[in-house]
Amino acid sequence: MDAFSLLKADHRKVAGLFERLESARGQAKLRVFEQIKMELDLHTHIEEKIFYPALEKPSETHDITLEAYEEHAVVKNLLKELSRAKTANDEWEAQAKVLKENVEHHVEEEENELFPKAEEALGEEKIEALGERMATEKERKQSRGATKGAGATKSAATSKSASKTKSASTAAKRARVSKKATGSKKRTGARKSAAKKR
Repeated sequence: MDAFSLLKADHRKVAGLFERLESARGQAKLRVFEQIKMELDLHTHIEEKIFYPALEKPSETHDITLEAYEEHAVVKNLLKELSRAKTANDEWEAQAKVLKENVEHHVEEEENELFPKAEEALGEEKIEALGERMATEKERKQSRGATKGAGATKSAATSKSASKTKSASTAAKRARVSKKATGSKKRTGARKSAAKKR
């Protein structure tokens, strides 16, 4: 499968999930969102790891590729914000709509501008090879995700309390390291000024 076919298939799948999101209610809405997040995480990963790096060098695709990275950053931030919610309230709905609009704009730009320029810059053979690499990477990530899911035997409560303990000890360590660093900076600064006076 060539790169364009693979990415377009992802685009259609996400568009279908956004349609389901609009008609879903309550907790079902959050479950559909989780699917969207998973698909977009995977899609942006293969684009940023394989597809975009191949398009950064050619002058025809350089600028639009850099713009695509920026659009991904916006989408990732929205996904992060939305995934924190426990319920799909009005604010969440508004953010989900903004996410959908951003994704639709990105898809339109990719398919109508980036893909034709990429085809011109790279040629059929390279596009085919990129598609194979992306398909392989996608499978690898999906199987790794499935393994992680199956291995998650801890209860949510246990992992929450473990993470709180860990973050508290990490914060304490950071504070100690920061204190040491500040102290050593002061000593180094004092040594330097003493050396200058000599």
